Amino acid sequence: MSAHIETSDEPGTTTCSGRSGPYREGSCNLEQILSQRLTPSSSLDPNAGFKVGEFILPNGDSYSGTLLGDTPEGSGKYLWSDGCIYDGEWRRGMRHGVGKTIWPDGCIYEGEYSGGYMHGTGTFIRPDNLTYKGRFKLNLKHGLGSQIYPNGDAFEGPWIQGSIEGHGKYTWCNGNVYEGNMKDGLMNGKGILTWKNGDNYEGNWLNGMMHGYGVYTWNEGGCYVGTWTRGLKDGKGVFYPKGSIMPATHELSINVLRKRGLLPDLRRHSLGSRILHSSTVDMGNIKVGVTNDRSRLKNMPLERRWSLEGAMIEKIVGDSEDQVPTEPSVPLLEREYMQGVLISEVVMSGTFPVPSKRSKRRQKKMVRDIKKPGETIIKGHRSYDLMLSLQLGIRYTVGKITPIQKREVRSSDFGPRASFWMNFPKEGSQLTPPHRAQEDFKWKDYCPMVFRNLREMFKIDAADYMMSICGDAALRELSSPGKSGSVFFLSQDDRFMIKTLRKSEVQVLLRMLPDYYHHVKTYDNTLITKFFGLHRVKPSSGQKFRFVVMGNMFCTELRIHRRFDLKGSSLGRSTDKIEIDENTTLKDLDLNYSFYLEPSWREALLKQIEIDSKFLEAQRIMDYSLLLGVHYRAPQHLRSRRGLAVLSEEDAQEDETGSYPWGLVLVQRANDENSVVVGPHIRGSRLRASAAGFEEVDLLLPGTARLQIQLGVNMPARAEHVLSEDETQQVHDVYDVVLYLGIIDILQDYNISKKIEHAYKSFQFDSVSISSVDPDFYSRRFLDFIQTIFPENP
Repeated sequence: MSAHIETSDEPGTTTCSGRSGPYREGSCNLEQILSQRLTPSSSLDPNAGFKVGEFILPNGDSYSGTLLGDTPEGSGKYLWSDGCIYDGEWRRGMRHGVGKTIWPDGCIYEGEYSGGYMHGTGTFIRPDNLTYKGRFKLNLKHGLGSQIYPNGDAFEGPWIQGSIEGHGKYTWCNGNVYEGNMKDGLMNGKGILTWKNGDNYEGNWLNGMMHGYGVYTWNEGGCYVGTWTRGLKDGKGVFYPKGSIMPATHELSINVLRKRGLLPDLRRHSLGSRILHSSTVDMGNIKVGVTNDRSRLKNMPLERRWSLEGAMIEKIVGDSEDQVPTEPSVPLLEREYMQGVLISEVVMSGTFPVPSKRSKRRQKKMVRDIKKPGETIIKGHRSYDLMLSLQLGIRYTVGKITPIQKREVRSSDFGPRASFWMNFPKEGSQLTPPHRAQEDFKWKDYCPMVFRNLREMFKIDAADYMMSICGDAALRELSSPGKSGSVFFLSQDDRFMIKTLRKSEVQVLLRMLPDYYHHVKTYDNTLITKFFGLHRVKPSSGQKFRFVVMGNMFCTELRIHRRFDLKGSSLGRSTDKIEIDENTTLKDLDLNYSFYLEPSWREALLKQIEIDSKFLEAQRIMDYSLLLGVHYRAPQHLRSRRGLAVLSEEDAQEDETGSYPWGLVLVQRANDENSVVVGPHIRGSRLRASAAGFEEVDLLLPGTARLQIQLGVNMPARAEHVLSEDETQQVHDVYDVVLYLGIIDILQDYNISKKIEHAYKSFQFDSVSISSVDPDFYSRRFLDFIQTIFPENP
């Protein structure tokens, strides 16, 4: 949050005009007055020695009043030729005592003068009705005073040399009130800002922004106790939702902080907030980063609304038909922010809302004991320091760029020069926090504005992104499924995959990034890997690690039973593992199924794969793969009896445990947005089914929620076993499956080493069977192979 009080209306900077400035300073030397002809009304007081009369100066000014010698003394009225007027007391030719000045533009001051200056108590009024009443010193507001601004705002408190400074009270015309310390017209030090609706921030300020320790309280109940840095929550704090009880020890500690001067020792007028900390509300001359607009909550996923400050628990529960009112005890949440972005949230105590029976039944069916791939990186793991470094680096760079106003990318945002690096010493610095890694490291962030826009384009929320990768949960390291030797990390929620790159791969990505950006912006349904960030870590005594953050296509509520890496080549394209499980990546020769899709879906899929492969061909890329994940519906029963069916949602719910115990059911898209959206791969439009009159459809699995069907995501299909030449099985196995697919490994260009590899292997093997071939031939072979995997329906 930021706040600023305008002080450009100080008398010393007013626009009131006059020959010698807005304030007539010094003496009025009337040596030439004696040579002027006195008007008939002038006279001489022989007892006091004063001249009394009206005098005209050669420059057009005039004075009427008393003179002592050749200077004004006593009381008199001086009129400048430009229309400025002073009427009041004089001493030795200078305004001194009580008087009134009127400037040509309508500014008025009435009060005390000393030595020709406004000095003492007075009232200054501008033509726009700005009014100041209080103390002046040498023409500047100085001391206690009150000022009413043209828009109705008001301030009461001390001024120093024309600026608001000290403990005062600023009241906005809309009813918001700040009471506390100020400096140079800005909230600075300890103070309390209370909004008209009762919301309240009690804590420390710096240059008009919340900075340091503070307590934010909502009028509807609940508060957040933590630290801020330049208007943004930064560091750890505790969120007390409405209905929670702040522990006595915590209340005591806050009172102690007040007594010690760390918090303002003022009585709060009210508690509360409907305010969410994300946009801006106009408060006259103050802009504070808050808003009372809740409309954004409606279409937000439940987990995102939960993470927003001010989204009350009963609001979240009320939006879900499967929730019931909360119990009296609600959770206390320990939150950690990085420059305004929520990166972790841990439940400290209390209970969550109690799900209904239906919700419990769904959860029971959907939660399975699945062994996640990879090993968790814990302290002592070979990659522990690397994990800490990349987590801290991502937190820093994403937190830095997220608050920047979004704009279209420019040519200068691309290329190796559009990057920055930062030192991260162990003990921390003015710009970086201390960290737990064993040594200092350098962090480099490539094209941050481009990847920031890509994340938003792919609908990746910055807070979710940082919580997933940089939260309290450790990453998991995967064994490399390929020959590249790359190391793979997976976030604990499976949403994001991090892959180490060779320098040559970084150069390829930077080279193709402008065209990649244009391609994914043009084609919402592209199946090409989605990149979210490109970074480099260099420990002070170690090698450089370059890595890219990507979306994990297999982040889904459904279990992936089989996964394939398909290139369209045959040489070495089979797994040599004897035992195959769900985490085994199979290859071309291991695939013995054809997948039959709804005809319009097949056409759209093949068209998009052709568009994507042509793009890669133009970039001189080869050796990419189609990553295919297969979920078998009711694998314990294997053979499907019905295949795909299209029903109304009501019929489908009635048949949940009846006629379609194992089949896949498509339902027409409902008006409400209750489909489950999982993973960073959801982006494009929903698919339409010819069987449903080309209406948009969702996938409804009995006992689960509706899943959005998009190109490459949640795609129902019929899988038929393809017999080999030596198989004589009479009945083909047929399964209902759900498919997930995308094009990966797109950073290998056809360079000189690949050309040599192609030439060498061509002497030993059929050139059609090897992977290393010209990009033109590779894309044609790739597309032909994909068409055999997804044949036309018979």
